[in-house]
Amino acid sequence: MKIAEVGNVVEFKDGLQGIVEKVNENSVIVNLTFMENFNELEMEEKTVINHKRYKILYSNED
Repeated sequence: MKIAEVGNVVEFKDGLQGIVEKVNENSVIVNLTFMENFNELEMEEKTVINHKRYKILYSNED
């Protein structure tokens, strides 16, 4: 399992996407305002995602 790094774009939970702001031991903190439809979703700006629950779409190495 590849762990995301700060600045990576990840996808989780049925297509939601965000930018990784902090990497913890078992999870990442993701900023969801990256999504174009963020305002329509009525969600918090940030969320915590376990490393097992996301996939990296864009990394700093691409």
